[in-house]
Amino acid sequence: MSKHLDEINNDYIRYSNCWEDADLLLSLLDIKKDDKVLSIGSAGDNSFSLLSKAPKKVVAVDVNPAQLHLIKLKKAAFQTLDHEEFISLLGFKPCDNRLQLFEKISNQLDSEALSFWRLHSIKIEEGIIHSGKFEKYFKNFRKYILPIIHNKHRVIELLNQKDDVNQQNFFNNIWNSWRWRTLFKLFFSRKTMGAIGRDPKFLDQVEGSVSDYILNTAKIHLSNSSCQTNGFLHYILNGSFGVHLPHYARKENFEKIKNNIGKFEIFQGYADDAVKEFGQFSKFNLSNIFEYMSSEQFGQQVNYFENESKPNSRFVYWNLMVNRNFSLVSDLFKTASPFQNTSIDKGFFYSNLLLSQRS
Repeated sequence: MSKHLDEINNDYIRYSNCWEDADLLLSLLDIKKDDKVLSIGSAGDNSFSLLSKAPKKVVAVDVNPAQLHLIKLKKAAFQTLDHEEFISLLGFKPCDNRLQLFEKISNQLDSEALSFWRLHSIKIEEGIIHSGKFEKYFKNFRKYILPIIHNKHRVIELLNQKDDVNQQNFFNNIWNSWRWRTLFKLFFSRKTMGAIGRDPKFLDQVEGSVSDYILNTAKIHLSNSSCQTNGFLHYILNGSFGVHLPHYARKENFEKIKNNIGKFEIFQGYADDAVKEFGQFSKFNLSNIFEYMSSEQFGQQVNYFENESKPNSRFVYWNLMVNRNFSLVSDLFKTASPFQNTSIDKGFFYSNLLLSQRS
């Protein structure tokens, strides 16, 4: 198989949070205790969430060693800390002793991860959930662009509790100004995003206007009352998840994940490399990896999964701006798209969430 991301720079943290909705992921995967789950690592968040269902094993796979060091740190934090210490170390709440908390977990890290974090201790002090390139992209939006469009009071008003009708009226009549549309499209353009947000190669397969697409998805989410409890939107607009923590960081899920952390494996490579290493899986969290593949590469990947997965295996994946669907490649898969262009999916950018099941 073509290693389509081999030319991407992998010496820094791209994402310090996972930007896919773990609650929907878990509902679609329907994990059982005998399931072995392959999960795209990214920042590790959703891979850890899978442990809350007590599967047989979860393997978090990523080609980027910096992302794997991040996952190792979060794993060590689960192993060693209580919930209050955990969310403090990661940056979900203010904390003035993060380096001391890091020392508390440091003996759980391998030598490479320990060296990485010793070298990047400033990221720990600042809170590692704020350390990714993508998160800093949003920080620039909050710092330099958003204040030109709306003041802090208006941001608070947007996210304050109100019903659907009043939320839509507020968005249409107050929020959705010409300045919002113009500056938003400028900042979230292909050129700007490729320069300071995501690697330009991640947009190679995208056709049409990136900024028009993202502006439309923003409208879908911000004009619906569900935005008021969407932690991703709170983070983008305020720099904090507030009380709307991602699934893996919520207190009610912490002990479940902690109790199953021994079932968690970390692997550097591609998804098919992990299958070769660990054998067949029955459940797959594939994030939006198919966005970056050509149609030919995607077809090869689907054919590989067709041959190297167990009967009735479930594959959950997101489409952003490129349409990818297992069923269009192989009749062996049946695909449902239960959350297309909807604000139910807390993922801010995604157009579609798909579940493909192998017969």
